[in-house]
Amino acid sequence: MQALHKLNPVVASEANFVDLEYPRRRWSEYKERRGKNPDNVLTTEWELDDSDRKAIAAVLGPDALTSSAITITKGYDNQPLYSVSLEEKKIVRHLVSAADLSQGELEGVGDPANVAGAVAKLQALAERSERQNKLLETLTKMLPANSVEGAAVNVLHERLPKFVYFSNYQKMPGQVALDAFAQRKTANQLTFEDRVFAALMDLAGVTTEGIQTITRFEPLIAELEAVSARLTGEIFTYWTQNKHLRVDFRFDAARSEDPVPFNTGYIFRTRIWNNRHSVSVGFDDRSSGFVWFFSFLVWFSQVKKNYGDRLIILLDEPGLSLHARAQADLLRYVKEKLMPSYQVIYTTHSPFMVDGDNLTSARTVEDVVTDAEEVLGTKVGDDVLSTDADTVFPLQAALGYDVTQTLFVGKHNLAVEGPSDLLYLTWFSAELRSRGRKGLDRRWRIATCGGIDKIASFVALFGANKLHIAVLSDYHSGDKKKVNDLRTSKLLQDGHVFTAEVYVGQPEADIEDMIGRANYVELVNRAYALDPPKRLPATKPEGTPALVVREAEAHFRVLPVGAPEFDHYRPAEYLMANGARMKRVLPELDAALDRFEKLFVDLNKLLPAADR
Repeated sequence: MQALHKLNPVVASEANFVDLEYPRRRWSEYKERRGKNPDNVLTTEWELDDSDRKAIAAVLGPDALTSSAITITKGYDNQPLYSVSLEEKKIVRHLVSAADLSQGELEGVGDPANVAGAVAKLQALAERSERQNKLLETLTKMLPANSVEGAAVNVLHERLPKFVYFSNYQKMPGQVALDAFAQRKTANQLTFEDRVFAALMDLAGVTTEGIQTITRFEPLIAELEAVSARLTGEIFTYWTQNKHLRVDFRFDAARSEDPVPFNTGYIFRTRIWNNRHSVSVGFDDRSSGFVWFFSFLVWFSQVKKNYGDRLIILLDEPGLSLHARAQADLLRYVKEKLMPSYQVIYTTHSPFMVDGDNLTSARTVEDVVTDAEEVLGTKVGDDVLSTDADTVFPLQAALGYDVTQTLFVGKHNLAVEGPSDLLYLTWFSAELRSRGRKGLDRRWRIATCGGIDKIASFVALFGANKLHIAVLSDYHSGDKKKVNDLRTSKLLQDGHVFTAEVYVGQPEADIEDMIGRANYVELVNRAYALDPPKRLPATKPEGTPALVVREAEAHFRVLPVGAPEFDHYRPAEYLMANGARMKRVLPELDAALDRFEKLFVDLNKLLPAADR
């Protein structure tokens, strides 16, 4: 990325490759020939767009180019080399035509195949007209150094996008000694940090010189507060981690006992005020992630103004020190503010900086060594696949995170423990609706979480997205604390945790108890096609567990060898596949429907009135 930056950086002084950057493993061999035969560093391939082709046509004619593809290389001699495909004969014809020669003047030029031939023809004339002399002048400017290729390069180099590079380690200083800043500016020795500070001043519409000329207190305060208000609005549009912050600026005389250079002249300080705690801290004392984010947004806000539109943005590990949600803010800024106007290339190890909506735009970067231990160097992959687990891990993590985000696909979401719960709720809701009764509102989206232990984690993960979530869980003696903790936590709104025992009228219950023992026994016996001796009995035996699922588990454990193993999901699957038949044979279906209808009514009451 740094090599790409040096092809055409916005700051000309950063353009040169130096020997210290040469790969160490080949340095001993290279240094013997570097003077006469410097190595190439960079080869880039470009596709000319319509505006590029028109610019070439304006100078060399509409048929000058034979291909829109060009190549630009640059090596340790720091001389960019362009490779452009041109049709020289058509270029000469265009230049001759543009000279507006008479028929007699044209005969003196003929139809040469190249510029050199045209020049030779014109120079051989005993007498030349004024227009022929002008044509000769135009053609000789292209030879020998300024060939037709050189003329094309002159056009293209002016149009070549400039590269702007921003690294994770480049940050704005929290305090600036204006005298020292002015000296570096005069000497043309501004550091990158100085340029970020200059961008801050430019964004605010003020200059360091202008602030120093304000000699009255109120105008100075008014200027600083105006700057603060503008910068706060700009920055906190994309910093959503803490909306209680604002940017404050101080401009005062140095204190003599402060460290150099902050002990003389005037000091401009950036501070961050926290409305929640009514205190401010120095900009440098904020988290490194916030300092970087602020610096980047300030810097880039002025890039377009200072360097124009033809830019390619290179970001080296952007947001490395940011919280995961803050990285999402940064990615949103890149997508909304940068990508519509610029090509953006950035490196990252973080899955939160990988755009899950555009995963095919990602490229892998890895240090490749063959099976024969041959070092091939760093390679950028053509696609998002790699054989190296470490390389592909951020992509896997990004894809996994993106997939989990889609588990909740609606505004209102009901979290349940397992897939059998989802099937039972779906079937009983549909059956109630078919009878003109209250089913589960279709705006509820049911998501399975994998047990009560994982429901809290799911709620914490997706509740942060400000989704409306309710929970339905089983209620056992061993899980009571977990359920009560979920009820009393602030992860959910009050009254959004529902448990099965409330609708069954017993101390403990699963969703299968809401179906009712008689119905569930019939369902299990049919789902497993059990012979009469192996069936669950219609009358509950003494000493069996109170919960019907536990009773079924205990019953299957004592069946003869070769009998099927009990699975919670199979009865639910059977009900969904054979619902029309089962609703005719379930002995206590009406009672079960009453229980489920009461649950659905309670859940539907949680929906906003406008959504019901």
